[in-house]
Amino acid sequence: MARLADASPPIALGALDGRYRAAVAPLVDHLSEAALNRERVRVEVEWLIHLTDHAVVPGVPALTPDQQSRLRAVVDDFGPDEIAELAQIERETVHDVKAVEYFLKRRLASILGEEAHGIPELVHFGCTSEDINNLSYALMVRGAVTAVWLPRATALADTVGELARDLRDVPLLAHTHGQPATPTTMGKELAVLAFRLDRQLRRVRGADYLGKLNGATGTYGAHVAAVPDADWPAISREFVEGLGLTWNPLTTQIESHDWQAELYADVARFGRVLHNLCTDVWTYISMGYFAQVRGQGTVGSSTMPHKVNPIRFENAEANLEVSAALLDVLASTLVQSRLQRDLTDSSMQRNIGTAFGHSLLAIDNVARGLAGLDAVPEAMAADLEANWEVLGEPIQSAMRALGAQGVAGMENPYERLKELTRGRRINGELLREFVRGLGLPADVEKRFLELTPQTYVGLAPRLVDFLAPRGASE
Repeated sequence: MARLADASPPIALGALDGRYRAAVAPLVDHLSEAALNRERVRVEVEWLIHLTDHAVVPGVPALTPDQQSRLRAVVDDFGPDEIAELAQIERETVHDVKAVEYFLKRRLASILGEEAHGIPELVHFGCTSEDINNLSYALMVRGAVTAVWLPRATALADTVGELARDLRDVPLLAHTHGQPATPTTMGKELAVLAFRLDRQLRRVRGADYLGKLNGATGTYGAHVAAVPDADWPAISREFVEGLGLTWNPLTTQIESHDWQAELYADVARFGRVLHNLCTDVWTYISMGYFAQVRGQGTVGSSTMPHKVNPIRFENAEANLEVSAALLDVLASTLVQSRLQRDLTDSSMQRNIGTAFGHSLLAIDNVARGLAGLDAVPEAMAADLEANWEVLGEPIQSAMRALGAQGVAGMENPYERLKELTRGRRINGELLREFVRGLGLPADVEKRFLELTPQTYVGLAPRLVDFLAPRGASE
């Protein structure tokens, strides 16, 4: 039998790089192994430029604008050929960051020629591998979040908000504990979910991306030994902040990764709220409150032609669960390190792309699922019409208020409504007959004789207006 492992090009082991590649491809530019190496090259290039621009090491000339431009072009042009070259160097060094150093020195030899003046020796000067890696990961994750994940997640939250506004006045029989409860509107219920999603997105937008450059155990030991008169904390801070990151002044060999744990917890929580939306919408579909749009060329069931399965929401649920599990283990593991350094974070961080990939895939599925829905107000109205007993709540509440005001005959309202409604269905005619026998003031009686399950929605439509306008939170 042929070995699939020998196929060329290689067959993807995981679904993200196989079946679902198109949905998650934008993350490759930010969270792949190749992206990690490109950002390592970027950090090394910028550190070299920073050192020479600020004359940190006496006697070393600054790079010319043309030389700096050509160095930065190495990063901008980083592609398949460079990936292959780095891989070849790493096979010799058996060290990924050292391979990046040698790769860059090759480029410097071409750029500087005979004008090197010792500049190549400042590549990776004073750095431990983690100085380069922590900054690279911060740049990668920031890029993935701000350029890919946040725009998709924000667009989805906006879609939920727009759907809430469209359905703000559509009455819905609420269910608590799976039982008919106080009527609401579909718009208000979707607005609750949109509000929750927006709140988590605000937390993600406010994330800090920390970085450090301070040597093998965070003491600037090698830096001071080599150039004792330099203000190394100030140099480090200016460099890290120049990359658009927040400087961490106190670390061991590694940047502590607390910012990553905070970010991943927020992204996971967004996913858990989105999972709640999936299960709710799935349930509304099963109740007939939403119809899935037909005629899109899809096969709903392999054996039952009448079915259109809610697969987008089910797929999203599964991917959100995988994503949350990965984000949780990233968050819990990355904040731990034995003494000044262990390598658990090195392997763990290679799963960041997978965690975000499953989240992005879920977002894509929910967006496509929502786009294929039509609300069915008639189905919602029919369920309300079949549950007149839900009006027991407003009637007994009004009787309580009247009794408190001294109106006679309002005793034991809860018990009287319980006797009428508990464990059985009633219709509008029976309820109105009951209302007429309560001895309510004329205006109150008129109000309840006109009340129906469809109109007993309280302030639900107005509550939708508490959603921020579309795009306001971006």
